[in-house]
Amino acid sequence: MTPCRALLPLFAILMFPGTGGLRAQTRLGVAFYDTDHLYDTVPALFYNDEKYTPDGELHWTAARYDRKIAAIASVIDSLGMPLVGLAGVENEQVVRDLAARCTAPYCYLHRTLNTLDGLDLALLYYGDLFVPGRIETGWGYLLVEGELAGRPVAIVLSRQSRFVPGLLEELRERQPGVPLLAMGRTETVAPARFGLRDALRRAERVGRGNVRSRSGWRMRDRILIDTALQVAGGDVYARRRLFDERTGSPLPTYRRTRYVGGAGYALPVFAYLE
Repeated sequence: MTPCRALLPLFAILMFPGTGGLRAQTRLGVAFYDTDHLYDTVPALFYNDEKYTPDGELHWTAARYDRKIAAIASVIDSLGMPLVGLAGVENEQVVRDLAARCTAPYCYLHRTLNTLDGLDLALLYYGDLFVPGRIETGWGYLLVEGELAGRPVAIVLSRQSRFVPGLLEELRERQPGVPLLAMGRTETVAPARFGLRDALRRAERVGRGNVRSRSGWRMRDRILIDTALQVAGGDVYARRRLFDERTGSPLPTYRRTRYVGGAGYALPVFAYLE
């Protein structure tokens, strides 16, 4: 579904993440955020989410769920982006709860992907800047075609990139003049082949990433932007409250089965368009 909350008057003034001040009036921002297994506490009928219930292995309670919703909504509000792609959300109710907790008047778009773990993709957006049209789902992706600030655009959100190259190729053939944005897992995509640029390449070159393992930081999630659009910069959203002070890694919600209360193991990524 694609419900909207009450909208503010039309505006395109965005805040740079974490600055608390107005910096530009002509830039549009996009972000992608893997919410790290954002399940509700209700047992599902068609897949096994037993661990994420009050009586399950992780003792996932309403209080813990509410705390995570609040933490993620706080990050999204700090980003201040009119388009936010989400991964790792269980269902529409979860997306609705998250949008309602945000201060900004986000509309949301959610589709069930019928994955084995029950986790979906969703899009939060300002209804006065983005108008969704055609919507398509496939194995690990969500495609939303619409208008961004009055201009046609096609947005691909991906949690598994296996079929994304074929989707992008089909989009180029069907709508050759429509700019594309691809966000999330895009490791099988060669950006230049589809007329895209990696908005996070510069940040990656200086050693930044949005997930961390024993081998170091890695830019697992990407934002690929059509070369027809001007990119004003992209980076990882990194704030002290998102990190484990002991390890220097993003603070997850669980370490194996031990609850530690973090927002998640992946940091959001963002980019600005002129």
